[in-house]
Amino acid sequence: MVDSSIEKHKTSTQISVVINTYNAEKYLEKVLDSVKQFDEIVICDMFSTDRTLEIAKKYNCRIVFHKKEPFVEPARNFAIQSASYEWVLLVDADEVISDELRRYLYEFVQNAKEDVMGLKIPRRNFFMGRFMHGTYPDHILRFFRKNKIVWPSEIHLQPQVDGIIKIPAKHRELAILHLADESIEELITKMNIYTTGEIPKRKDKGIKFVSLFTKPSFTFFKIYILKGGFRDGKPGFIHACFKGMYKFIMVSKIIEYQYRNNNYWRNSQK
Repeated sequence: MVDSSIEKHKTSTQISVVINTYNAEKYLEKVLDSVKQFDEIVICDMFSTDRTLEIAKKYNCRIVFHKKEPFVEPARNFAIQSASYEWVLLVDADEVISDELRRYLYEFVQNAKEDVMGLKIPRRNFFMGRFMHGTYPDHILRFFRKNKIVWPSEIHLQPQVDGIIKIPAKHRELAILHLADESIEELITKMNIYTTGEIPKRKDKGIKFVSLFTKPSFTFFKIYILKGGFRDGKPGFIHACFKGMYKFIMVSKIIEYQYRNNNYWRNSQK
C-alpha cells in the first residue's frame, strides 16, 4: 500500500502543461517537443481544421474541446481546469520552453511556500527575424496554482492575485521563446481583431481627445527609446510604430463605440 503522504507529495510536485489551440500546426511540434518531459500536456482545441490534433496525438496529449472564439481568453479557464495537477504551466501554441526553465519550475514547486500563487515569466519576442529589445522582458503570468486563478475573459487581461513572483529579466535563459515572427500583413489582420476585442473592457471609460496623441506617442517612446528598441535597426522602428498604431486604433474604436451608443451620435443626425 502506498503511503498517502508520499503520494500527496508526488502529486503536488507534478506539473500540467496547458495549451490552447486553433489551427496551430505551424509551430506545435516544436512547442510539444519542448514540453514533453512535463507530467501532463492538455490541449484545449477550438475544433481545428488543420493537422493540430494529429500532432497532439503523436505526443500523447490529452485533448479537450472548447467552442470557437475570436481570441483565446474566453477558453482559458476551461483549459486550465481540465488539468490534473495543482501547478499549471500555460503555454501558447507558438511558445517554446527551455530545459533551464523546466528545471527551474520543478525546483520552484518543491520550494514554494503556501502563500506563493504563481510566477511571471519573461518572454522573448521576435519581428523580422530579430529579437525585439523593446518588448523584453514582457513578463506574463504563465505558471500558477490551478485553483487559485480565475482567468478574465477579456482580451489581453491576466488574473490579478497576490503571491505572484517575477523571474528577473536578467535570466534570459529562463525566458519563454515566442516563435511567432509575424509578417506586417499578419500584424495588421490581428490588430483589427484584437483592437475590436479591447472595446468591451474599456467602453465605459472616459476617453479624452488628447488620448489619441498621448497613448500612441508614449507607447512608441517607451518601446523605442526607454526599452532600447532603437538597437534593433529598421525592424525595431517599424515594430515600435506598430505598437503605437495599435494604441491609436484601439482608442479610436472606443471613441467610435461611445459616439455610436450615446445621445451625441443620435443628436448629431438630426
